[in-house]
Amino acid sequence: MVQVTVRNNEPLEKALRRFKKKFEKAGILKDVKKNAHYTKPSTERRLKRAKASKRNARNARMQRR
Repeated sequence: MVQVTVRNNEPLEKALRRFKKKFEKAGILKDVKKNAHYTKPSTERRLKRAKASKRNARNARMQRR
């Protein structure tokens, strides 16, 4: 659970910004979106392979430059 303590004389907007940063860094929203719907293990593997392929192709292009 992400917690932010509001300091004395600190504007709420600044505390909210700190909370958003901690929330993002913790990866909570990514986790919620990932678990929002069920994907079959075979589909997950296929997506993972496709993602790795794209990443490798991009890295190969960068190496050629």
